[in-house]
Amino acid sequence: FQEQLLLALPFTIIITILVTIILVNGNTQQQRRPPEPVGALPFIGHLHLLWKSQLLHRKFADMADEHGPAFVIRLGVHRALVVSNWEIAKECFTTNDKVFPTRPKSLAVKYMGYDHKMLGFAPYGPYWRSMRKLATVELLSSRRLELLKHVHDTEISSFIKELYEQSVKNGGSAVLEMKDRIGDLATNIIVRMDTIPFLGCLDVVIGTIGKIKRTAKELDFVLGNWVNEHRERRLNKGIEGDQDFVDVMLSIMDENNVPTQEVDVTIKATCLSLVLGGVETNVVTLTWAISLLLNNRHVLKKAQEELDIHVGNQRQVEESDIANLVYLQAIIKETLRLYPATPILVPREAMEDCTVAGFHIPAGTQLLVNLWKLQRDPRIWHKPLDFLPERFLSDRANIDVRGQNFELIPFGSG
Repeated sequence: FQEQLLLALPFTIIITILVTIILVNGNTQQQRRPPEPVGALPFIGHLHLLWKSQLLHRKFADMADEHGPAFVIRLGVHRALVVSNWEIAKECFTTNDKVFPTRPKSLAVKYMGYDHKMLGFAPYGPYWRSMRKLATVELLSSRRLELLKHVHDTEISSFIKELYEQSVKNGGSAVLEMKDRIGDLATNIIVRMDTIPFLGCLDVVIGTIGKIKRTAKELDFVLGNWVNEHRERRLNKGIEGDQDFVDVMLSIMDENNVPTQEVDVTIKATCLSLVLGGVETNVVTLTWAISLLLNNRHVLKKAQEELDIHVGNQRQVEESDIANLVYLQAIIKETLRLYPATPILVPREAMEDCTVAGFHIPAGTQLLVNLWKLQRDPRIWHKPLDFLPERFLSDRANIDVRGQNFELIPFGSG
């Protein structure tokens, strides 16, 4: 009997394996998979289709026209779900918000971002939650921004004065590269609030890992010096006067007895996040806004008339005036709709299997939301390619950009 049992055992195991394989394949076939463009190659996936001169968000928009508002592409060995309409984006950020809270890891962020310690790229977990709370409650709170209000005021006054002087010098008009000027303005404001310089060396972060490491080393040296200077100043003079973001973080972490090395890494990573996130987004948005106004003079005239009524020409615009400048708000919303600072949102990653738009999405799939396509949906927006701020004064008046109205999410949601 024992011999018969030993002979039967291998056959039983083989049959069990075969049945398991059949059941798994059957379940896989029943799972509805999202469409995928043809032409994926081993190891590189669809990357060879994305190397052409066409901008990535436009290429994804063309693919969406062919494959639908949710499709999968392969970025090397990684799968990515590309979403191009607001209903599916809402499903990802609400129904599946606990599935997509984290960011995928990358070599660039590993070396440049203090091993994913930057707030916008940190993986979901205790560190991410504590840093988000710090940024929301302390660094970017209404009270903290009000204490640093003089930074905005003095920099903007200096900016306007310089433009006026150049205009007078050239007989009432001057030709300027506004993108550079706006970039300088945004950088000056962020630097004075963070107390760190913006490095031109960041522009070289497009090469090999060796270049990334060298740039990261230079960046870390400068950021480290600034943190050390703040620490020395606090030891010598104590805490007095206005405190910038570095001072605030040092105080909070000292109170919680955080080890010095961890303090330095956290502060440097957070400052880098604020600089990179605060400069480029402002530059892109303001440059597009000025371009759109100059090419739509009737809109510019209406904005000037609104300013004359609610502010006048004897003083500078204050933040308290913004609530009354509804047409100016509409201009900003329409600019962000047509030209979001990041046409494709920073990627997220599924932490577990889920269903999106009726498709099975396995864990590890990256999520790419194509805002450029989503916010030009003709089902939602009348004449979606036209610059029409008036749309936000009528049927779209209640839509804001804080991430709750998914037809317009220039800064993402969640």
